[in-house]
Amino acid sequence: MTILGWILIIALFGIGLAGAVFPVLPGALAIYAAFFVYGWFFGFDAFGVWFWIIQTLIVVVLIVADYIVGAWGTKKFGGSRLSVILSTIGVIIGPFVIPAFGLIIGPFIGALVGELISGSSLSKSVKVGWGSLVGLFSSMVVKVILQIGMIIIFFIWMGA
Repeated sequence: MTILGWILIIALFGIGLAGAVFPVLPGALAIYAAFFVYGWFFGFDAFGVWFWIIQTLIVVVLIVADYIVGAWGTKKFGGSRLSVILSTIGVIIGPFVIPAFGLIIGPFIGALVGELISGSSLSKSVKVGWGSLVGLFSSMVVKVILQIGMIIIFFIWMGA
């Protein structure tokens, strides 16, 4: 049973980190679920209230930052609200429509189309499209750092 528990925990950590890049995966919530799997297999005694407070705060920050940082890139490059919305939709459906490159092309096209619909010039629309990619990649970096932090805190807590 011990091996099965650790396989599930490591798999959830992997799914969580992959979720930083692929928005259709649960990301931080998978990592958070790994803590419960650890508790069910090995006991919740190792966790204290501070562990749960810290990890929950990180998850909340991750969820909020994901939207804020992604939208920041589009806004920073002059994007309209419609561009932010369509860029976000592009992030979600892009990988399904164009599996190999949809994660990059989806938000770019979403922001570009959003700006064109809003009446911006093609050059400004392309600039906003690039901004959506800057926001997307910045968001990924923030998510990876915070999710690795969650995992490190878990292992430090288990060793304490």
